[in-house]
Amino acid sequence: MKISFKNFKTEYSTKFYDLNIEWLEKYFCVEDYDKEVLSNPEKYIIKGGGIILFAEFNSDIVGTVALMPTHIKNTYELTKMAVNPNYRNNKIGQKLLLKIISIAEEMNLKKIILYSNKKLENAIHLYLKYNFIEIALEENCPYERANIKMELSI
Repeated sequence: MKISFKNFKTEYSTKFYDLNIEWLEKYFCVEDYDKEVLSNPEKYIIKGGGIILFAEFNSDIVGTVALMPTHIKNTYELTKMAVNPNYRNNKIGQKLLLKIISIAEEMNLKKIILYSNKKLENAIHLYLKYNFIEIALEENCPYERANIKMELSI
């Protein structure tokens, strides 16, 4: 499947929100923090120096992922990775992950962290495949659903 990558544009805000709300509602409940970030991606991700990337197939946005700045210098959070359910199992998530890692390298980041849940076995397998390692999950984790934290040293 041939996909192309698109950077964030304001007109993609609804796609960013909808793609993420779909999987959050399917597996968990949508937390207030999710709603806030997803409803204001420019404020929480873009304006702080973050990146939101989209996967496009046949002129349709079919996936997304973001790198969001953290309070630690040169460390960004991999967040809000989602693929349209009609396009899953086509390696779109893998392509998004590889592209966002490449962008992180270009940005000279030192680490990418992520929060997830072990229930999302396919996602965890993907992260491990690309050398993310499990690290301690802090007590004041921003996501109630998170039961695993991972990082990738770049």
